[in-house]
Amino acid sequence: MPIEPIRLTQTVKGSGCAAKLAPGDLARALCGLDLPVDPDLIVGIDKADDAGVYRISDDLALVQTIDFFPPMVDDPYSFGQIAAANALSDIYAMGGIPKTAMNVVAFPAKTLDMSILRTIIEGGLSKMREAGVVLVGGHTVEDSELKYGLSVTGFIHPGRILTKRNLQTGDRLILTKPIGTGIVSTAIKAGLADQSLTDRVTQAMATLNRDAALTMQDFPVHACTDITGFGFLGHLAEMVVDSGHGVRITAAHVPMYPEALEWAAMGLIPAGAYNNRNFRGSFVNFGTTVTQRVQDVLFDPQTSGGLLIAVAATEAERLVHALHASGIESAAIVGEVIAEPVDRIIVA
Repeated sequence: MPIEPIRLTQTVKGSGCAAKLAPGDLARALCGLDLPVDPDLIVGIDKADDAGVYRISDDLALVQTIDFFPPMVDDPYSFGQIAAANALSDIYAMGGIPKTAMNVVAFPAKTLDMSILRTIIEGGLSKMREAGVVLVGGHTVEDSELKYGLSVTGFIHPGRILTKRNLQTGDRLILTKPIGTGIVSTAIKAGLADQSLTDRVTQAMATLNRDAALTMQDFPVHACTDITGFGFLGHLAEMVVDSGHGVRITAAHVPMYPEALEWAAMGLIPAGAYNNRNFRGSFVNFGTTVTQRVQDVLFDPQTSGGLLIAVAATEAERLVHALHASGIESAAIVGEVIAEPVDRIIVA
């Protein structure tokens, strides 16, 4: 099933409380707490970005993230691959290179055979090897629900950090993977998806964002994030709200699984899509020709989705061609950053 993470989207400092929180936000628990501070913490919890960044020297900083969740596919090996790729993605979204990882496991040892956990970890290890990451340890607890993921540490130069919050007017927005995996995963669980589609979507979720991250290093990229549980529009809103800019999206240019559109028209929509719309829908203006099913896919919660890259307009086409040459065939320009209306997403 699609993953629906707890939201942490607002600044949390001292006794100041965020004003735009949704019910249940982790920020409510953190609000007012006296959080530790350090001048070398470049990106911390107050920034609410894809990963934290801590400066070690003038030339080196650590990028740190953690993510784990229950299975969204039936095959244990594929689940391990997807969970690992999803965790590694946050490092790539920040412009970093992942180096080490630790397993995070919750396992119902009384009801599942240990061979299942072994197969999940083998799947995760396959993605770590592909990424050039070494496993240094981990932690396992017994739980009634199976969960797996990684804590990942990477390297980055302090001057090359990519965050969500550096949009420039005129930037073009590039998305590197199709969306709609939440709806497709729901259909798979319902027995509606054939094996070909199941394999195709599973492979996409298990694909690392490494090649996209490496390719964009040679271009004037201003901001980046990866598309996961908050959906395309939810993560785009994190880039736009309070940025002093707006964004215009051309819905027809956003890569989507056609089957997801069909099932959305039938009402086969995960609860997370409704939650995402309720949380961020007030920042989105849809054109009259944007159908309800397209809107639903744009809010659909993703697992291990692609990168959403803001790049200078003059280099956008060249970056798309470079991504295609790297084997990222779905990469497409989906919109642009505009001066007005501020803090709005216009979907045409």
